[in-house]
Amino acid sequence: MNTDILILGGGSAGCVLAARLSEDPQRGVILVEAGRNVSVGDIPPEVRARYPGRAYLDSSNIWSRLTALMGDAARNAGRRPRRYEQARILGGGSAINALMANRGAPGDYDEWEELGAQGWNWESCLPVFRTMEADRDVDGPLHGDSGPLVLRRISDAQISPFVRRVMTTLDRRGHPIRPDQNGIWEDGTFRGVVAVDDHGERQPTSLAYLTPEVRRRPNLTILTDHAATRLLFEGTRAVGAEVEAAGGRRFSIAARQVVLAAGAIHSPALLLRSGIGPAEDLRALGIPVVCDRRGVGRNLMEHPSIAVATWLPPRSRERNLDEHHEQAIWRYSSGLPGTPAGDMHAAILSRAGWHAVGQRTGSLFFWVNKSYSRGFLWLASADPRCEPEVDFRMLSDERDLVRLKSALRMGAQVLLDPGMDGFRDVVFPASYTPRVARIAVPGAWNALQRGVLAGMLDRAGPLRAALIHAVVTQGITLSGLLADDDALTDFVRTNVGGTWHPSGTCRMGQADDPLAVTSPTGAVLGVEGLRVADASLMPSIPRANTNMPTVMIAERIAAFIREGR
Repeated sequence: MNTDILILGGGSAGCVLAARLSEDPQRGVILVEAGRNVSVGDIPPEVRARYPGRAYLDSSNIWSRLTALMGDAARNAGRRPRRYEQARILGGGSAINALMANRGAPGDYDEWEELGAQGWNWESCLPVFRTMEADRDVDGPLHGDSGPLVLRRISDAQISPFVRRVMTTLDRRGHPIRPDQNGIWEDGTFRGVVAVDDHGERQPTSLAYLTPEVRRRPNLTILTDHAATRLLFEGTRAVGAEVEAAGGRRFSIAARQVVLAAGAIHSPALLLRSGIGPAEDLRALGIPVVCDRRGVGRNLMEHPSIAVATWLPPRSRERNLDEHHEQAIWRYSSGLPGTPAGDMHAAILSRAGWHAVGQRTGSLFFWVNKSYSRGFLWLASADPRCEPEVDFRMLSDERDLVRLKSALRMGAQVLLDPGMDGFRDVVFPASYTPRVARIAVPGAWNALQRGVLAGMLDRAGPLRAALIHAVVTQGITLSGLLADDDALTDFVRTNVGGTWHPSGTCRMGQADDPLAVTSPTGAVLGVEGLRVADASLMPSIPRANTNMPTVMIAERIAAFIREGR
């Protein structure tokens, strides 16, 4: 096979690239995706649903063997890898994520330019955000009205009693309710902006961009259930890739240009397996060096997270179990010296999980919106079937630890506020630990355990707190953490999680920056015919869920390719 442009990775970015680049009928485009197809008339119910709680637990939708280390190695020597859910399905994260469609702060993109990504300031990026979206609720100079992604906010009739009460409690505590999360950047409490179409369903980029009309283009070929194993080079020019079909058959695809859009974990892994990365590391694995680039796999970023949860009285529970759960957000500024405005974020969740226990649990899920800790990934083996080793080193920068500890304290104050009386019961610390993840996996035995526990907790009355602390938190109480700063520090270090926002591992920069991997147009430095176009490019992490910024990146890289830049 041969083509003009070969796109490796059919996630949020890859589908955008395929749609935009195939608009020219004279340009052949092949899109390769390791996961299954998602198209109109062929979308699994759990992916279509507005509530995403089951989609990312389905092992057929993710790289099921991918794990990652979370906390800081220097302070948490006993840490173990956790499963790290990354999409393996056409549409990528947009097919299984929490649907949140926010952009971050203007300063995030100005910072990208300051870090070497010339031309990526807010003034340059805002028009692209506007062309992507069709906002059904808000108009004006910050919003689009005719793009492929429909955006909306939860209505008065849909919002859960718990979320509504948390918002009014925050408002009374000095965090005002504001109308538009994607409006002027300011602190406050907002109904979250979500990408839900006019039928009330999820719209992954595999549907919003790869419409039936686009898929019928004769110059576009979509290969699902095909994984790229390595890039092919003639000298330092990329000339295609080796691809493995689901049955194990390997073949080559020749291309004039290759674009990596496999995400911030798998794009750098593919570069490394193909000979682009730190030369000494590649030689140690027996990989011939094509280009010595020390930055590949470095600068790994995430939004470190922790949560405060509460058992919900029946009156405050979500009434519609098909409803989206992340109904509102709380953005605030930590005030820590050197940190920007809105550097902290809390998702106000109407339910903490898809199952019986989760349906009865509300949560403030906090993350450090502008994090400073940096991790890295590397290859344990040159075998493409082996997942890369991933180490986020969260909280290795003390500023992230301080802010996450403060978030837990603030969350406790909000949920214990008298204004929440009648809308919350026992308040307890929480995190998405491996134990929680295992219990949440669908299955008859897990369902039986969850159902029994939910029933016991509903009927426990005055014994509910003791039961939660014995079974759910395993002896850890919120009052104990708040009274003992060392215990709080240990809890946060041990239980810190991510938000499934990996980024930065092939960051944009200038040619004389030894840790930059690509130019500001996504071209991999030191080679020809090869670009990256996904969250890997981000020089710093935006104060946002990363899906919309990733779509914006793909739109801009596609434009650069069309313009010949």
